[in-house]
Amino acid sequence: MDKVYLSTREQSSTITLPKTVPPLHTVPEHRAMMKHAEHDTEESDAVRGADRQWECNVAWQDDGGDRESICESFRLLQIDTGCDSPKDLPVGSEKWYSRNVLRKQRHWEKIVTAKKKKRKQEKERRKAKHAEDKGAAHQHSKRILKEIAKERLLAAKEAAPWLCVDLSLTSHMTKKEISRLAAQIRRLYGSNKKAGKPFWICLTGFVAGSPISEECFRMNDGFSNYLMDTTPESYLDLFPSETIIYLTPDSENVWPHVRSVSFLALQDIDPHRVYVLGGLVDESIQKKLTLQKAQEHSLQTARLPIAEYMVRNTNVKNYHSETLAINQVFDALSTYYETQSWPEALKAGVPPGKGYVLQETAI
Repeated sequence: MDKVYLSTREQSSTITLPKTVPPLHTVPEHRAMMKHAEHDTEESDAVRGADRQWECNVAWQDDGGDRESICESFRLLQIDTGCDSPKDLPVGSEKWYSRNVLRKQRHWEKIVTAKKKKRKQEKERRKAKHAEDKGAAHQHSKRILKEIAKERLLAAKEAAPWLCVDLSLTSHMTKKEISRLAAQIRRLYGSNKKAGKPFWICLTGFVAGSPISEECFRMNDGFSNYLMDTTPESYLDLFPSETIIYLTPDSENVWPHVRSVSFLALQDIDPHRVYVLGGLVDESIQKKLTLQKAQEHSLQTARLPIAEYMVRNTNVKNYHSETLAINQVFDALSTYYETQSWPEALKAGVPPGKGYVLQETAI
């Protein structure tokens, strides 16, 4: 008996043929089958013909038998060898790889190489930055930096000026505006914590269970640990009225409560004064609300010198406003307290969206 070994995807198949089997094309019963097989062979494309030729070559080389008779037997018996083409060999085969597989493999190798290169560059950049920071100043741990900021804030309570946020105006605000005010308080506290010369912050009219109280605790993580004072009392009950300066954009007095612009550069923020900001987010633009409250109690008022150091800038909406959020006003005050420069202070506090720019940068 002759054995024919066929190559398949998973394992070899063995077909045993008797040596005395006559050529099938001489048997009358198989003539119709032969014609049918020849017809199918003629209609097959060139790729299938090449694949069958490859199958016959493999079988003939392995067995050493009659090549033509074996191939003819395969065609008549319609034996499927399991491999459609040499391209369908297992992936681990070193002999055959399709062009598509090789192309995808090369593309993936490029991606992996690029990622490794990027990670290496990022690591080197972080090392360089760390070395630069370490050379510029002594690098402290986060715990030490937190302690330093805490000591600086506590020292401001005794020697720095006080900044009060008047929260008694929340009755004029919607729930959405109160939520925005709570977010502004968070930003104000964050700026003061990072400042080299911080103020001492005090929230007056902060009643437990009020809408602003609930929003501050809901929106600001760790609000109960903020290093500042919160009291339900009014600033009028806490400080002498002659030490209070109410900051309002509607004031006729230029900050700090003098009319001469040239005298502003010589003025410093008085640590013995108490500066009050109206805690008001007013989307409906209620004019002179904070000014009227200050006048009711005969308080001194002041405004930032925006009109004196800045000019209107042309914009698409033709929008210009000197009304700032409380955290923006604080950014201007804090910068002036450190730099003694109103241009620098206004640049830090007045955003471009307000429609104002410094005079030297005006277009």
